[in-house]
Amino acid sequence: MASARGEITHQIYIEECGNPQGKPIVFLHGGPGSGCSPVHRRFFNPRDYRIILFDQRGCGRSLPYGCIENNTTWHLVADMEQIRQFLEIESWMVFGGSWGATLALVYAQQYAERVSALILRGVFLGRQQDIDWVYGAAGAAKFYPQQWGELLCVLAEEERNEPLSSLYKHLISADEIQKLRVKLALSQWESNLIRISAEPFKPNLLAVESDQSKKIQLHYCLNNCFLSDDFIESQLGKVSQIATYVIHGQYDMVCPVEQAWALHSVNPNIDLNIVPMSGHVADEPLILDAIIRLTDQLAFKS
Repeated sequence: MASARGEITHQIYIEECGNPQGKPIVFLHGGPGSGCSPVHRRFFNPRDYRIILFDQRGCGRSLPYGCIENNTTWHLVADMEQIRQFLEIESWMVFGGSWGATLALVYAQQYAERVSALILRGVFLGRQQDIDWVYGAAGAAKFYPQQWGELLCVLAEEERNEPLSSLYKHLISADEIQKLRVKLALSQWESNLIRISAEPFKPNLLAVESDQSKKIQLHYCLNNCFLSDDFIESQLGKVSQIATYVIHGQYDMVCPVEQAWALHSVNPNIDLNIVPMSGHVADEPLILDAIIRLTDQLAFKS
């Protein structure tokens, strides 16, 4: 599907699987920038669901790969609605994890009548404090000071007071060696945060070199996800009538569980499942189990 705004035409990769007559559900990947993969289909029983996956602008198989022009939260929301109309779906369930949860909430706040249910995993609210937690010295860095120091080592001394903008500057520079060093350092940093028991980081240099996801991710973070700081929380009244289910790892070091609790505090009707002994990623055993149990349950709920 082509989505054109301004001078750049983005070609959005969409795939469908499962039961064409099943409950429609759209999967929103995280990042921003990561793209979809076949493993994302496993969250939904193909007997019960019409499963829609798409790669957001500049991600995965969407073209142009890595493009940040005309690539904002609001472009993605418009793309989602265009996809829904293109597929002739009256309303759908929306599933998003991490950044995907951010996008799911913003979409639902704009098109509440088109959302039959929200499933959010590892909630990220897109506030400045949430971005600073990952890319600032006073957040996750307090728990991983050695690893934070290793990330800063790819920056010159004078760049370290503004790590996010400095890292991004190198990702869009023409210095391919420094660009690779920054990509590797960011991948290493994130690998420390996403699981409770982090496995040793084993980079695939060719894959890291060609990967554009970090550029997109930092593009969004530097622009505060193209949202005002309290946008999602201030708009929660618009989605109060949508059945909302939140699954969040108790020890999530990317998106601390406070973010899920903030949603629940505003709307106590949210079904909040804080998963013990679990971190951020969806394939941790207890989180994966919680997701599949929930989607199996909702498949039979009118």
